[in-house]
Amino acid sequence: MTDIQIAQAAQMMPIENLAESIGLKADSLSPYGRYIAKVDPAYYRDLPRRAKLVLVTAITPTPAGEGKTTISISLADGLHYNGKSAMLALREPSLGPVFGMKGGATGGGYVQVLPMENINLHFTGDLHAITTANNLLASMVDNHIQQGNSLNIDPRRITFRRCMDLNDRQLRSIVSGLGGSANGTPREDGFDITAASEVMATFCMAQSLEDLKERLARIVVARDYEGKPVTCGQIGAQGAMTALLRDAAMPNLVQTIEHTPCLIHGGPFANIAHGCNSVIATRLALKLADYVITEAGFGADLGAEKFLDIKCRQSGLWPDCVVLVATIRALKHHGGVAKADLGNENVPALEKGLDNLRQHVKNIREVWKLPVVVALNHFSSDTQAEIDTVLRAAEEMGVPCRFSDGWAQGGKGAAELAQCVSDLLDGGEQTLPSYTYGDDLGLAEKIEAVAKRIYHAGSVTFSAKSRNTIKQLEEDGWGKAPVCIAKTQYSFSDNPKLLGAPEGYELTIRDVRLSSGAGFVVAFAGDIIAMPGLPKQPAALQVDVDREGKIEGIF
Repeated sequence: MTDIQIAQAAQMMPIENLAESIGLKADSLSPYGRYIAKVDPAYYRDLPRRAKLVLVTAITPTPAGEGKTTISISLADGLHYNGKSAMLALREPSLGPVFGMKGGATGGGYVQVLPMENINLHFTGDLHAITTANNLLASMVDNHIQQGNSLNIDPRRITFRRCMDLNDRQLRSIVSGLGGSANGTPREDGFDITAASEVMATFCMAQSLEDLKERLARIVVARDYEGKPVTCGQIGAQGAMTALLRDAAMPNLVQTIEHTPCLIHGGPFANIAHGCNSVIATRLALKLADYVITEAGFGADLGAEKFLDIKCRQSGLWPDCVVLVATIRALKHHGGVAKADLGNENVPALEKGLDNLRQHVKNIREVWKLPVVVALNHFSSDTQAEIDTVLRAAEEMGVPCRFSDGWAQGGKGAAELAQCVSDLLDGGEQTLPSYTYGDDLGLAEKIEAVAKRIYHAGSVTFSAKSRNTIKQLEEDGWGKAPVCIAKTQYSFSDNPKLLGAPEGYELTIRDVRLSSGAGFVVAFAGDIIAMPGLPKQPAALQVDVDREGKIEGIF
């Protein structure tokens, strides 16, 4: 059976019953049909935190896939299977990857969050609300100029971009306002994908509806003719934007196939934005269970670093342990094996690829000072010689390593992994924050700290444009902000072809943007862009609906 067939065959629990099982009040729910509900976090403002927080991250991604979301769901279901009170706090899928290269993002096999078609498509409309709020601000900036420009905005220095929740390379760079004076002022413009937009990042970093409105107000949209920043608050759009986002700001409650509760909320990309679900959802989950599993996008050098250095720094959160996901197939790819040959035994390539795992483990333990468990997503092609090689390497590193068969067996297949994690948490001391860099470093120094301590670069080169922007941002008072480095997910470096564990290379920062609403500065490394394009064979070609309305092809 395919993933979607397994999901559609599952028997879901009515959402009111699921909510009752974790102590949620009926008055706090806004149901979306029988199996989805929004939860108003205001009802639980005074409820204390009770959960241990587990951050799931991964080795450097490969085309073979590592199954990080699958392991996150497996772990939660495994804890549930072992009789523990557990729940998930995950991101919402973006339609860009769903219809692009990746396909669906709700797990796989017998460890999925449901209803998977709804979650992967429109869900509760959160991403559409974020898109609309973003584009309302963009239209109000242009309208302000059209209606007299009392703020003296320089149309050549508008920095706020429009967005949409699809991959569309044609919209990366455009000219807008054509057709005469009645249609606005012609200028260079462009779109980012919604998951990479500043409004998405702001939405996910906000700690309440009030905080969201304050953050939206401080978004810098342009500069005036004197070079001074112009904000959303000066345009006056923050109230209407918050109204559009009011319902979206409530986390979405769903369930796994085995009825483990899950809050899915927010969806920033980790190779461009900070790659974590909302602070609101994470905080709410921590009040409702004994163990909360959350996920940070792509490899630990991206999602985990940003979760810790950005999300945790601003929210006061800090995980109790990290689960690092790997597969033997992916490790062989890092050892030089082509995707078509990953099903064949190759111990020498595996041993070489294990350097990538070692480098991530080293970062987690030595930089962030966190306990780590290696979770191996089990494939039928794994041979005993390869399994022994990985287990031996983990033993040499002194880290626990467990296989998960959740994809094939559900929570039962992850019970051993779950027991290992709960034993570590129950017997361990409280972890304290250990960031990659301090607040007092300059922006360039923070970028260099991440590049050298986490990516293991030898040096960092800044373009003239990026240096000038950094200087301007520091003069504007943003020098203490954390940094969010946007780079390829396929390598520690900014070159996707440098696999394994490269060291001593040069990282190039070509551009820098302020994400003032989210409270961080984004540095673009290498060729990374904020609007992906569709591949030659987009996943959208496989998606269809049969005559009875059943959706097919989301995987």
